[in-house]
Amino acid sequence: MKLPSLFVSHGSPMLALTDTPARRFLTGLSTLLPRPRAILVVSAHWETTAPMVNKVARNQTIHDFFGFPRALYELHYPAPGHAVLAERIAALLGQAGFATGLETTRGLDHGAWVPLLLAWPDANIPTLQLSVQTSQGPGHAYQVGQALAPLRDEEVLILGSGSFTHDLRRFRGQPVNAPESADVTAFSNWMDAAIVNNDIAALLNYRKLAPYAPDEHPTEEHLLPLFTALGASDGPAQRLHSSIEHSILRMDAYNFGPMQPPLAN
Repeated sequence: MKLPSLFVSHGSPMLALTDTPARRFLTGLSTLLPRPRAILVVSAHWETTAPMVNKVARNQTIHDFFGFPRALYELHYPAPGHAVLAERIAALLGQAGFATGLETTRGLDHGAWVPLLLAWPDANIPTLQLSVQTSQGPGHAYQVGQALAPLRDEEVLILGSGSFTHDLRRFRGQPVNAPESADVTAFSNWMDAAIVNNDIAALLNYRKLAPYAPDEHPTEEHLLPLFTALGASDGPAQRLHSSIEHSILRMDAYNFGPMQPPLAN
């Protein structure tokens, strides 16, 4: 059974506690696809110079943020790891020419555990995390995804977790339901058209072609997981969800490849 690769936007850590359209989407995500044998999360919040995969018996929950309500720090996601699969992932990346390391102490940061907690709250699916290489850009992230594509035939869900837009410099305490900024709309519409039309060349050059791209992503770590999910795909993309939070954070999610049962909007 072949699984798709996915991209989801995780937004603020408060997504775990706040009732928003994006949260409601993620709580229903598991109903849109078969249960994975394992999940590999590519998170924007683990940045390394070369790809790293965590290889642990059980994942610790990393609360990599400060100043949030106590209830957020009391949430945990102790999903099991998968040592054999970690070695398999490293081998696939090595065969593609990536010098890949295994991290034996790191658990799951909030880019991984927040969406997983909402989608698979029982924390009983073996889960691994893969780092991103921000300085190497979307082409590198796309090639990482291509190397990982065989995992989809092994019932492993490749889940990119970032943010469709992520200019936190403009956050001034806007309420979660504040209207969307016009530049966010323009960028997101361009990206969506390029994704659904499978215009890989344009997407890899989005920083020059997409309107307001450097504004929506002053740094690229929150968009790179999308390129890894895209690289692992073999079929048309479809937007699963679109919403806005705090006027500047687009929470869009995409499916790349087959989904069973049929997609829901």
